[in-house]
Amino acid sequence: MIPVKLACKPRKSIVLSNSKPVTLDAHPGRNAQAIGIARELGTDINLIHKPSVGVIGTKGDSQCYMGVQDKVEAIHQNLLDNIGDEEGKMALRLVQPEYTIATSDGIRNGTREMRYSLIGREVTNDSVCEHLSATGLGGTIAVVACDKPPVGTLSGILEHNQPAIIMSDGSIHPGTHPDTNEPIDIVSAYQVAGHDDADYKFKVSCAACPGIGSCGGMFTYNTMQTFIGVAGMQPLHMVAPASDDRRRYEQFPAELVQHLKNLIDKQILPRDIVTRDSLRNALIVAMAVGGSTNVILHIPEIARAAGFEHFWRDVMTPDEFNHLSKHEVPVLTDARPYGRYSMVDIDAVGGVQVIVRELLDAGLLNGDTMTCTGETLAEQVESLNTPKADGKVIYPAEKPYKPTGGLRLLGGNLSPDFGAVLKLAGVEGGLENNVFKGKAKTFAGEQALLDELEQRPERFENNDIVIVRYEGPSGAPGMPEMLDSTSRITTLCRERGIVVALMTDGRFSGGSVGLVIGHVGPEAAIAGAIGLVEDGDEIVIDLNDNVLDCIPLKDDKILADRKAKWQKEVDDNGGAHPNCGIADTRLLHRMRTSAVPAVRGGGMHPNREVWVRNMRSAEPTGFEPKNKYR
Repeated sequence: MIPVKLACKPRKSIVLSNSKPVTLDAHPGRNAQAIGIARELGTDINLIHKPSVGVIGTKGDSQCYMGVQDKVEAIHQNLLDNIGDEEGKMALRLVQPEYTIATSDGIRNGTREMRYSLIGREVTNDSVCEHLSATGLGGTIAVVACDKPPVGTLSGILEHNQPAIIMSDGSIHPGTHPDTNEPIDIVSAYQVAGHDDADYKFKVSCAACPGIGSCGGMFTYNTMQTFIGVAGMQPLHMVAPASDDRRRYEQFPAELVQHLKNLIDKQILPRDIVTRDSLRNALIVAMAVGGSTNVILHIPEIARAAGFEHFWRDVMTPDEFNHLSKHEVPVLTDARPYGRYSMVDIDAVGGVQVIVRELLDAGLLNGDTMTCTGETLAEQVESLNTPKADGKVIYPAEKPYKPTGGLRLLGGNLSPDFGAVLKLAGVEGGLENNVFKGKAKTFAGEQALLDELEQRPERFENNDIVIVRYEGPSGAPGMPEMLDSTSRITTLCRERGIVVALMTDGRFSGGSVGLVIGHVGPEAAIAGAIGLVEDGDEIVIDLNDNVLDCIPLKDDKILADRKAKWQKEVDDNGGAHPNCGIADTRLLHRMRTSAVPAVRGGGMHPNREVWVRNMRSAEPTGFEPKNKYR
């Protein structure tokens, strides 16, 4: 993490009666730097033995992170102003802000550097853990941007389990198309990548991302910010405002500090907030906003950090998830990438709390879960004077934008772990009667597919199903997302009026649309069936039974022959399949050798089962929504 020195006015502070035990002792050597830091930050040196409090943020090479530091500094100054010897202030040791480093998903999509994106979630978790636990923070405010750092930050906070609160840095505003004046965003730019006019492509790329902030549609960033808010770790009204909204600098810092003080005073801990029911609430809302498939990858990791061994067993089963998505939870937002509006439009009609209110009133959420404001979820929605759905950007639950939820999990012989995920809200065709039958066209890695799309796009035919493999957590390594590929295929299908599906053991951007299925596991690198598919095989996607099948692999002899062929290729290559990517850095090697399957979060956890058993176990409790759904 990168420390930043701030110029702060000297202030004094007092002792609160319920301060936690000190983390420093009276040793002069250990005191020396603590006293020096207190002097530099302008705090009372008599408080160096009190629990620490501070702000953390994320930085990286993209517009996503450019607004973070200003907000961190505003919150830090507000903390400083609230540490003193007057009644009602905090008697805590203030520490300097710290930052984690992250990858730019938007810039790196379609390149080999994209392998580091999901790894960035793990690095953030490690870095936050180092700072919170080694510094002994008794209170933390985190400002998060992009989509992997927020999950790594939340996981580190849950592991540390001391009072903490999160604020989204905020979304970027949409751009304006240079010819049509319609709103556009980064996905619009990716979708013209195959255009034959270089000047046109340049004009779109110049217009797509004005200002600062993370991706503005209901892509992974806003899916996860909504998730974190509903799970209780971020005030709901702080999710939707844009990154440059003055509230993030002038209003929210003071609110965050007061909420943190309340959490410390009452010792409300992250694991008191992120519980089985709050996780379920958050996932249901992710369905209702047509959210990113990446939420399926991130929620097992968040649940793991909250003390649950296996999300899809201890919190929600795949069958229950699919039942909710198919029969109970509608899509309420007309949002990009499958719809028209951005997060700033959602903010303009009341914010994500409007969505939560609709689902609470429909009896689909448990409103009694605790949140970081010290209120229950239902109380927080009420205290925000949340309006009703406007019916244009956010739809009422009784008249939804789409009648069924935005995500579906698939089993079958290609996905026996039931981890494959389809973003149903983004499907534009090909699922007549909920069934797609296609002919496999296989690629060993995304680059081979991108080369084919660039050089020979005419070779893609109606009802092809593209198979991209060796892009999983171990195989790539790093499980890169494929916004470049899916965007090109989407444009190709729209232009030619055809349907081309895509299936991968990698993952997708939240901006991907089309008939695309990710997280297929087990992945090809560890002998998963996706590695046994051959060109021309019939593939069936059946949403009536939620299965993903390769028809030839139903034949035991064909299956055995292909397994033997695959194993010989592995043996001849020294124990790893030759189509796996090169793990030529310590991080990539660590990912290859320690990654758990996507259905368990795709993170780096060596000896995971032993490690999980040593964590505090959270006892599952019955989920009780306000009005029981069937």
